[in-house]
Amino acid sequence: MKPLHTLLGVLLVLGLVSGPAFAADIPPDAKGAKAALEKSPRHGEWADIKVPGMEKPMPAYVVYPESKEKAPVVIVIMEIFGLSDWIRSVTDQLAAEGFIAIAPDLIAGKGPGGTGSEALKSQDDAPPLVRGLKPEEVVARLNATREYGKSLPAANGKTATVGFCWGGGSSFMYATAQPELNAAVVFYGAAPQADALSKIKAPVLGNYGENDARINATIDATKKEMSRLGKPYTVHIYPGAGHGFMRQQDGQNGANAKATQQAWPTTIAFLKEHTK
Repeated sequence: MKPLHTLLGVLLVLGLVSGPAFAADIPPDAKGAKAALEKSPRHGEWADIKVPGMEKPMPAYVVYPESKEKAPVVIVIMEIFGLSDWIRSVTDQLAAEGFIAIAPDLIAGKGPGGTGSEALKSQDDAPPLVRGLKPEEVVARLNATREYGKSLPAANGKTATVGFCWGGGSSFMYATAQPELNAAVVFYGAAPQADALSKIKAPVLGNYGENDARINATIDATKKEMSRLGKPYTVHIYPGAGHGFMRQQDGQNGANAKATQQAWPTTIAFLKEHTK
């Protein structure tokens, strides 16, 4: 066992730290996001992405891997709370795994005075703006992000999406709209309507908490239809975990942390397999 892991193990037993916030190989929880970003050795920057129909460019947070090889692009689709520090920390962690990770501010231009996530006084101000997005707007903004990512000199031409909650549903939805997508990962997000599933070309990975009946009620029907269509849809339901388990890793009496520790490496392996 590595010395760092040994030390962390001792601290965990003593209750002096929480595992998820300090683990080096998974994203932090929401509480540890800002500190993780401040300590990251990776190069993160803001980019302005031109979107057809938008008057102003859409901001996006981009993090590059430390690699000499060209890398796949993974688009990180935000939760209903907007482009938060937590989503940026997930973006950073994907870069640590060898991807060019891009998190677009999908509510850019929707805030007061044409602003976006950066101008909101509270994350609680974001949900109404997110809910107001039309599917075609989301697709247009994700298409622009994808084209921007593919145009980067360090990109290898392969693209994927990862989304959480509302973003998880959007990741699934985007797979129905973008036939050239190479992979889509859904974290506790709703599936598209059954009649849209036939349009999917990319393999889909779904990560769900067991204690999330609202979302999980749709899984069996989706699995059945995807199977009938011959579409790859891999589902993992993590025992005892709740909705949003990755951002709330201290919840559900340890089940959320365990789910995160299992779901993240599963996600990385899936993305690497389908974007190589």
